[in-house]
Amino acid sequence: MVHSLRSPFYDQTKDIVQTYSKHSDSITVVFTEVSGATRYILRAESNNFFLETTVLGSPGTVVQLQPYTDYTLSVMSVNSGGRSQPSEPVRSKTVVTAPMLNTTSPSNNSILVFWPPVDNAVLYTLCIIREGSSSRLKLNTTDTTMTFDNLEAGVTYCIKGTAWDSSGLTGDDLTVCQITRPSSPDVVNVQVNTGGRSLVAVFWIPVQGAENYTAWTSNGQNCSSALGYCNIIPVECGQNVSVFVTAYNSAGPSNPSQPEGYITCRYITHSYIQHFCTHSVLLVEFYMAFIKRDDGTENSCNTTNTICPFSCTCGYTYFVTVFPYNSAGASPFSHVSNYTTIPCCPQSITINLVSTDTLEVMWTPVKGAELYETTAAQTNDVIHCNDTAPVCALSDLSCNTAYSVMVTPCSELQGCNRTCTEFTQETAPCTPEIQNIIQTNNSTYTVLITTPNTLNTNYTITATGRYDTHTCQTRNNSCELTQLPCGSTYEVTTVAITAAGQSLPGYSKPLETGPCCPLSINVNQVTQAMTNVTWSPGSGARSYITTLMSSHGHARCHTLNTQCLMGCITCSTNYSVYMDAISSTGHKSECNYRGFSSSPCCPSGVKLYRRANNSLRVYWRSLGPQINNHTVELYGTAANYTCIAIAGSIYCDIQEETCGDVYTVVAAPLGQNGMKINFCQPRTYSVPCPGSNAGMSKYSLNCKFYILFCSS
Repeated sequence: MVHSLRSPFYDQTKDIVQTYSKHSDSITVVFTEVSGATRYILRAESNNFFLETTVLGSPGTVVQLQPYTDYTLSVMSVNSGGRSQPSEPVRSKTVVTAPMLNTTSPSNNSILVFWPPVDNAVLYTLCIIREGSSSRLKLNTTDTTMTFDNLEAGVTYCIKGTAWDSSGLTGDDLTVCQITRPSSPDVVNVQVNTGGRSLVAVFWIPVQGAENYTAWTSNGQNCSSALGYCNIIPVECGQNVSVFVTAYNSAGPSNPSQPEGYITCRYITHSYIQHFCTHSVLLVEFYMAFIKRDDGTENSCNTTNTICPFSCTCGYTYFVTVFPYNSAGASPFSHVSNYTTIPCCPQSITINLVSTDTLEVMWTPVKGAELYETTAAQTNDVIHCNDTAPVCALSDLSCNTAYSVMVTPCSELQGCNRTCTEFTQETAPCTPEIQNIIQTNNSTYTVLITTPNTLNTNYTITATGRYDTHTCQTRNNSCELTQLPCGSTYEVTTVAITAAGQSLPGYSKPLETGPCCPLSINVNQVTQAMTNVTWSPGSGARSYITTLMSSHGHARCHTLNTQCLMGCITCSTNYSVYMDAISSTGHKSECNYRGFSSSPCCPSGVKLYRRANNSLRVYWRSLGPQINNHTVELYGTAANYTCIAIAGSIYCDIQEETCGDVYTVVAAPLGQNGMKINFCQPRTYSVPCPGSNAGMSKYSLNCKFYILFCSS
């Protein structure tokens, strides 16, 4: 007997429950597993692309796909009998690729990240975390560059980048790590060695993240080390030298350290004695060197060598005499040699900001200086002053800038002492300008300004009016002036303030507050469809737009006066009262007032009937809601009659005393105050006596007669 190996689940349906893509080259498929299957085949199709992947169960992942591409996916079950039919196909799309991040550290507290645009990406997310820390910062951007500031020097940071597509799905992520540049090392000691080997030992404090250090001098010498010191060899005596130290790591060099100056003093040698006492050199047992300073201070040195070091002070001239000695005594003669040290650095330096762009530098004259050079590093060391006077003005400087000022003393013999300390002074802040003034409400205005200075600069905005002044302070680009009275004009200026001083005020801009709303407004109804609105003048207002608004419509007028007539009024209607007060320059104030209710509607179709019991009935139709009482008045030549009808009634009966009279009939509603509405129109009727041949007649206002035949 032959058995068929047809798949037992050939006709079973395998449902794809879910598909998702977490990587740009793969899609994961979640499907319903079928009993008896030993494995499954995932099929992915797109245009001319076809790929089948074997998986053991759900979920399964199809790889080697293209980023941000639509695929048709289906699943088939497989056992020893073969494979089943494919499931119902499902469409799914791969996500976008990760941005290829590149990093660099332009300074010791920042990292710049940049990358080429990712196809089909509309947004990028960068997450930065400090190595060894759990805190992180996440930022979104549509640009392809991002700078992270306020970082720690010499520390490694890792940045993860992710792209988003237009449907809000994130793609692959890529993480790169970057170390910031090291901070500037501090030079702690410079030792000049004048023994058998002439050298200068430079010591500094190692900084975080540095891999190597280079010390270099102002005369072009240098040394490098991975430790906290190095030696500069050789050293020539009698030089004025500054030394700087720079730290390095893979991100680049740090800023140079502050310069540390040192002076190599001159040493007195025996060459003069050899020249003077040649035949007695072989018999010398020791030497006596006498050093006398030009202020009379003396010193001496006793040595058997041919070198005698001594300490020298800046700004003096030294006279040196060397006598050789042996058992016979001292040589009777010796040359006198002189040496003048470099002038001293000024110590009592004061720097004052005398105007927004000018610094005045003053100091106490120092010994040995014949001339002073004043420079600032931020002006490319241009000599601002080259004078014998101990004062200098640095002018035409940039605002909001810290200048490192150095006063260099010079002499004709030794030149200039360039090891003096720099002194820093900041100039006044830059002038802010008003960009715009926006009205927030009737008494508040937002002033937008430029912020051309460093962070944490204080800005003061001042509005000066004829009778008052208003101010506000801010550290950003906007500030609110509050409680400004209506109908006023102000001149608005702004200044910047830092610890260094105050800037020049920016150009002023005028500010006109909105006109004042009228204090009172009255709405009087003239006729059933017309009102007269009056109001008090509003300060600063030239014209007014008055609006009566209701659910049935609105009435509006625009006038230069303080009153206007408005038609289109609907009776028995509640109105909201609004007004726009407008100044001559177009400033507008919106004013709201207590509402107004129009009078009840006058009845229509008023008719007068005689009844069988010698009474008269006045009948009417109510136009508005029947919530008001009505009064009916009949004025005849012989008698007058009045009756009141309650709300909801449409007639009123009057007992007549004398027949055959002509009556003027007025039917009018009563207002909320119980007073009759006065502008309902009268009607005139002639009422004959019973048995008369004439019917009841109605007179119109133009005195034409209309005969009405009424049944009783």
